[in-house]
Amino acid sequence: MNVTRCTCVGALLVALALFGAPPTFAVQPDEILADSALEGRARALSRELRCMVCQNQSIDDSDAPLARDLRILVRDRLKAGDSDNQVLNFLTVRYGEFVLLKPRFGWDTAVLWLAPLAAIIAGLTGVIIAGRRRRPPLATTAALTADEKRRLEEILK
Repeated sequence: MNVTRCTCVGALLVALALFGAPPTFAVQPDEILADSALEGRARALSRELRCMVCQNQSIDDSDAPLARDLRILVRDRLKAGDSDNQVLNFLTVRYGEFVLLKPRFGWDTAVLWLAPLAAIIAGLTGVIIAGRRRRPPLATTAALTADEKRRLEEILK
């Protein structure tokens, strides 16, 4: 009984640690802007920008020094009066399309955006072809010979 209770309590603690913890962000208190509207815009932009060190994290989530520098740069540009698009364009010109977590659609990124659609179409095509190959051929009905008709009549009697 004690082992079961300990196991349940342990599982509950692990679940609370994994799912009950509030999300943490890498933004430091000294980075936060006094104007809540500008801070909200800065956080939204930070979630769209890739950390060049971590590469699969936004700069909002990354603790890397470069991510901190980018967060400060975003806030400086917003304080200077830039729009969200101007900030994104500035960073894209400076660091390339790679800095965007969701790159813009263009000729140079068409493969990136269209590859998932092509994979889905190829998969569906494969499923359809495999389904057609597995289907049994339609039975052809040929006329019975006189001998087969006589045997069939004997069986049915």
